[in-house]
Amino acid sequence: MEVILKPWPWYVSGPLISIVMIILIYFGKSFGMSSNLRTMCSIGGAGKYAEFFRFDWKEQRWNLTVVLGAIIGGYLATHFLSDHSTMALNPDTVNDLSELGFLQAGESLLPPEIYSWEHVATLKGLGILVIAGFLVGFGTRYAGGCTSGHAISGLSNLQLPSLIAVIGFFIGGLTMTYFLLPLIFN
Repeated sequence: MEVILKPWPWYVSGPLISIVMIILIYFGKSFGMSSNLRTMCSIGGAGKYAEFFRFDWKEQRWNLTVVLGAIIGGYLATHFLSDHSTMALNPDTVNDLSELGFLQAGESLLPPEIYSWEHVATLKGLGILVIAGFLVGFGTRYAGGCTSGHAISGLSNLQLPSLIAVIGFFIGGLTMTYFLLPLIFN
């Protein structure tokens, strides 16, 4: 049990992801979580209102099982296969986050200063989540996929647009970390 309860090192999880990607490539599939949003909207009838959602969603059922597996797997891992230890964040990162007001940095996966109901119910908290959700949704659509789709699937298929998108994701992450996050939380 000890092997399952501790985080797996990159040299175990990386090859496992590679095996999944090889299987997907073999069967002519490409991995990505954001494409499931389009599929769910199509199932819900959005095709009546927008051409983008008019496609045979039944061909994407396999990808919906990936989402379901991620949800179930995340729940099982969190509640039954975790030793509930804190994340091993770099002390400099913990210090930087505490200076921004994140007092429990590393103690929980989601910072309560953003995701607790107490903070979500405020105008600032709701505004952050709505604007962030819009930017993620817009960015995903504009980039033609999400970080997992481009960085894992697109790069494994040697797609130049995915390389460009991943470079953009990194630039956006650095911009958010060093410029925008201090403006929002200071």
